[in-house]
Amino acid sequence: MFRLILSIALSFLFLIQAQARGTYQEPKDFITESFTGQAPEPRVIWLNKDLKNQVEAILQHNYRGLRIRYWMKDGRSAWVLQEIGKEHPITTGIVISDNKIETIKVLIFRESRGWEVRYPFFTQQFINSQLNPENNLDRTIDGISGATLSVRAVAKLARIALLLNKKVIHDTNS
Repeated sequence: MFRLILSIALSFLFLIQAQARGTYQEPKDFITESFTGQAPEPRVIWLNKDLKNQVEAILQHNYRGLRIRYWMKDGRSAWVLQEIGKEHPITTGIVISDNKIETIKVLIFRESRGWEVRYPFFTQQFINSQLNPENNLDRTIDGISGATLSVRAVAKLARIALLLNKKVIHDTNS
């Protein structure tokens, strides 16, 4: 009887983990939704040496890209960014308005653990967060037991989106 219960419990656990991976929202649908069905044309920000160094300082590893795509309309910007959690990329969509995070969503999750970062109880912590002068978030983000690397990845992406938005706004106003 014990083996049967254990077998059922393990099957249920593997089923939950299998369902945790996947595409929760296509990036193009996130962009369209973020701009009320009227997505603007994509733009790119080129990573000069200084900006690339700042991105790499946040990531704590090299960044291979030379540019990052974003969308902007009416002072709001949207970013689709990804970072490795433990072994696989986590794709997020982030909307910024007035240099603060308005929306953050996990769009695609490929890891076997840490999928709880997709739920509002976690992502709502980022709403209205902004960067302090050291390019850190202005608040502490509570972690999730067993999801430390996924939590760190999402927090890094939030910081990068805010950093890039700040650069785009600065360049637009210059």
